[in-house]
Amino acid sequence: MSDLLTTEEYKAITAGLSLPTQAFIDGSFRAAQSGKTFDSINPATGEVLAKVAACDARDVDFAVGRARDAFEDGRWSKLHPSGRKAVLLKLTKLMKRNARELAVMESLDSGKTIFDCETVDIPETIHCLAWHAELIDKIYDQVAPASDDHIAMIVREAVGVVGLVLPWNFPLLMLAWKIGPALAAGCSVIVKPAQETSLTALRLAELASEAGIPAGVFNVLPGGGAEVGEPLGRHMDVDMVSFTGSTATGRRFLSYAAESNLKEITLEMGGKNPAIVLDDAENLDRVAAHIVNGAFWNMGENCSATSRLIVQKGIKDKLVERIIAHAREWPMGDPLDPGNRMGALVSKAHFDKVSSYLKKGPKILMGGKAENGFVEPTVLDISDPDAPQVREEIFGPVLSVLTVNSFDEAVALANDTPYGLAASIFTANIKRALRGARAIRAGTVTVNSFGEGDISTPFGGFKQSGFGGRDNGIHAHDQYTQLKTIWVDLSDDSDEAVD
Repeated sequence: MSDLLTTEEYKAITAGLSLPTQAFIDGSFRAAQSGKTFDSINPATGEVLAKVAACDARDVDFAVGRARDAFEDGRWSKLHPSGRKAVLLKLTKLMKRNARELAVMESLDSGKTIFDCETVDIPETIHCLAWHAELIDKIYDQVAPASDDHIAMIVREAVGVVGLVLPWNFPLLMLAWKIGPALAAGCSVIVKPAQETSLTALRLAELASEAGIPAGVFNVLPGGGAEVGEPLGRHMDVDMVSFTGSTATGRRFLSYAAESNLKEITLEMGGKNPAIVLDDAENLDRVAAHIVNGAFWNMGENCSATSRLIVQKGIKDKLVERIIAHAREWPMGDPLDPGNRMGALVSKAHFDKVSSYLKKGPKILMGGKAENGFVEPTVLDISDPDAPQVREEIFGPVLSVLTVNSFDEAVALANDTPYGLAASIFTANIKRALRGARAIRAGTVTVNSFGEGDISTPFGGFKQSGFGGRDNGIHAHDQYTQLKTIWVDLSDDSDEAVD
């Protein structure tokens, strides 16, 4: 992607955008059968961007039917792996040509900074789809050990019709995390984007059709959770649902599966992620930079955000001083200003939720200001490990600082949560680093850095942060395929056949 533009140039692009407003089903845009729409709102300004089709159970039935037809006749599921690969790679080329448009649309719809959209979200989305496309013809099946009279083949087959339910914090990137392996496997997909952020999923479906993904294979149904998400979860002809979002909603999808056809469910849910900083950590300035990035990137609207800093007493003051200094380098304001690192929270409802945590009495070391949809990077000093700011997922730019005396106390406090998505540990002692990484109950543990791994490493959580599978890596393909054993008897029956 080329260099960032000016605010004025981004606003000129905004003025020329043609925003998609209809559902994408069976290869074309369609109004919701009810004729209803909902407002897609720019969270930074409160202005209505577009009136988007509000789908419901009737649209779900129609889309599932078209997706099933596509899967069964093999227009995609039976296409040679190299054919699916070529189409998906063509999609990535189309995305590169339209990358700036997608970045601006993503920023407008979500409140994310154009800086992040241009430098992280869109490039990573393209890379993710290309990575899974390249993997299509490189995953081999297996032959199990058997007797000389038998061959036992273990083959993967696409699971079928898949519902993909997306969050609003990384609309395009989370879409890529799911459609990459799902389409690579040969599934037909029905995407339910978050109601707050539907526009880029609709635009990507249009580009996918242009790239050659057949009608019925890639469908997008905007609408509410009760109107679209639940009917997908309960549908008797949906084979699997992959969901990313809150733990409360994830529980519902398990119930929907239990009460319908026992469809497979994969859940990637919340987190209350700790960063442990021990008193032997080297280069506190660098540590502080990682903590700030983990806590405030994407306005803290990140399931793996560093929301709990667990620091040994001896270095607490020095570290907090550096954290505050680094956080001041994250200016907040107009998301279309490429100089800003903090944009608006995604909605008025979410802004109200995050703001409420700043009014419950903790000592504010930095920030704390919240108005008009924007929340400052905020650092809280908290002594009570049961405070709501420590226990609950805020999903905003709020870092809670807790003080401990020892390594063992730090690990115990890190694990004192129902979540287990991500964690970090900072120490110069490699043995303590590895002991801590093994002891912390989380799906990803980084040492001396904040991060989530990369496209090659599986991402998901322990405890109430995850269920049923992993995104990213080769492991992501497992959730969109079924294993089948084919047992071939090679014994010679010729003697028995002779009279």
